[in-house]
Amino acid sequence: MSSQRNILVTSALPYANGSLHLGHILETIQTDIWVRFQKLRGQQCYYVCADDAHGTAIMLKAEEQGISAEQLIAQVKAEHESDFAGFLIDFDHYHSTHSEENRYFSELIYQRLQANGHIAKREIQQLYDPEKKLFLADRFIKGSCPKCKAPDQYGDNCEACGSTYTPADLIDPYSTISGARPVMKASEHYFFTLPALADFLKEWTRAGHLQEQVANKMAEWLNAGLQEWDISRDAPYFGFEIPGAPNKFFYVWLDAPIGYMASFKYFCQQEGLNFDDFWNKDSKAELYHFIGKDIINFHALFWPAMLHSADFRTPTGIFAHGFLTVNGQKMSKSRGTFINASSYLAHLNPEYLRYYFACKLSSQIDDLDLNMEDFSQRVNADLVNKLVNIASRCARFIEKGNNNVMADSLHNPELWEEALKASSTIANHYETREYGKAMREIMHIADLANKYIDDNAPWALAKQEGKEQEVLAICSMGINIFRLLILYLKPVLPTTAVAAEEFLNCPLDWSSDAIEPLLGHQLNSFTPLLQRVDKKHIEAMLKDNQADVSQAQAEKPKKKDKSKKTDDKDDVISEEITIEDFTKIDLRVARIIKASYVEGADKLLRLELDVGELGTRQVFSGIRAAYTPEQLDGQLTVVLANLKPRKMKFGLSEGMVLAAGPGGSDLWLLHPDSGAQAGMRIS
Repeated sequence: MSSQRNILVTSALPYANGSLHLGHILETIQTDIWVRFQKLRGQQCYYVCADDAHGTAIMLKAEEQGISAEQLIAQVKAEHESDFAGFLIDFDHYHSTHSEENRYFSELIYQRLQANGHIAKREIQQLYDPEKKLFLADRFIKGSCPKCKAPDQYGDNCEACGSTYTPADLIDPYSTISGARPVMKASEHYFFTLPALADFLKEWTRAGHLQEQVANKMAEWLNAGLQEWDISRDAPYFGFEIPGAPNKFFYVWLDAPIGYMASFKYFCQQEGLNFDDFWNKDSKAELYHFIGKDIINFHALFWPAMLHSADFRTPTGIFAHGFLTVNGQKMSKSRGTFINASSYLAHLNPEYLRYYFACKLSSQIDDLDLNMEDFSQRVNADLVNKLVNIASRCARFIEKGNNNVMADSLHNPELWEEALKASSTIANHYETREYGKAMREIMHIADLANKYIDDNAPWALAKQEGKEQEVLAICSMGINIFRLLILYLKPVLPTTAVAAEEFLNCPLDWSSDAIEPLLGHQLNSFTPLLQRVDKKHIEAMLKDNQADVSQAQAEKPKKKDKSKKTDDKDDVISEEITIEDFTKIDLRVARIIKASYVEGADKLLRLELDVGELGTRQVFSGIRAAYTPEQLDGQLTVVLANLKPRKMKFGLSEGMVLAAGPGGSDLWLLHPDSGAQAGMRIS
């Protein structure tokens, strides 16, 4: 093999305001397989990632939960890392963009861009929420489409007719944060002068760093003319303040890719590596980004242009993949096809999904479908019936007939050579991210091995006197092919590979294509390596992901109806529900056993509730401004008992207590009559 390569790999940073879904997992599995392959082949390869932890959405989410933004991102980061670990994603380091390393590189790159004349500033007009006192991004504005008049369309395009427009064009626009009507307001913003680097980008995007489809798309944008990129946001904003610009913050997309550098810098400090060996403009190391096709413009235009101007190296390659669909449809909560990572892990083996995605992934950016019927059939047919079946069919004869010691010679050298010859082909498929081709090649060898075993029928020979050595030779041949197959699949099935190494009593080493067979080798006892996919587990997973649409809609701000007035505020009009929706609600009387403050949350109280036959429940409620714990201990209240539990920084909230009032200190819990009993249903 050639001399050792130095490789740094990243995948896109998940946003730190929500749980991971299988779309995120698709990307990290694709990346992790490639990294594991490189390490298995003896390359010096590092894989870093981080949470994307800045922006208005995170600030608002933290406010909604009554915690600080720092607490929210710490909570979400822990959840993300747990889910990634569950899917066997082996990061060398996982960081956060809200870190001192990221602050340092964001400021450094900005200052270098500024010194090179690539930062401009000018006044712009933006829509502003007068109640929230916040400038609004397009996604926080809704209204009726100016073309087809469809209601509740976002500020940049209409999902009904496909028209594009600006938020100012909307009919009766409203803020999705407060429901207020936005007003136009001026503000000075900072811009990265991307057009000044157009010539560099035209050359760079055609220099082999991008997939052809991506390069062609970049050419369209470059030929149409680039625009300056707004890299600033006004306070209030959760992020890094721009040096020399009070109350102006770096836009989240400026410091997000810089998070790759920050994560690796932290890793270098921990491991004693030289950061400049990988990020210096003259670096000979390889740098690869795995991303989704929806963020190509940031990675293939803005990012290399920023790096080039700031005198850092640019990526060796950017690998984009398509979207994940489920059963042929976009992931949707209402259709039960929106699958959270944690829900999958609660019911199914992560290696099933790693293998299924590997079968479908290629070097192209086509969308990938997770079809549940195909998923179970493919995993059962390939991994259980073909792969593991080879070992289970052969191992027992070696154990019973020769104390787990394999034969001294190969029964079929031609089959061994054919399976071994595939090593370089399969390795090339992994290298070029043609995982589907690699899986097909591997399963072709598995078919040959199973046919060989069927043709020689060791179970029949074992019944004949004097055939012991022939049975041993046939089954030892099967185990040798099984070893190669597991070696080829080790990047995809790392846990199964470890179990197979224990059975085989040897490491699975792919640092060379010259692999010697196991002859006269001592095995350990065989134990089952993988179980069949049980459809009831798939059904349970999908059931867990059925969305409570009524609850989701109830949490969204509604447009204020200006035609109806109450005392001094407009009411928010609620969406109508049906009687069927109402019958799903389970309201119970609950006694507050104990109320207490929640450290680090200035709006929450922790309530320990007795709900009768339903047992005790813990609920976090935003009523701290209206009550002290002493006022609530022993009181009766009403709880929504069948609300899906919600994981929070402070623990699990297992319901919702009912209150009325405008909010703040003017808020009153519902108190049933003193004759009510805990657990009593309200109907």
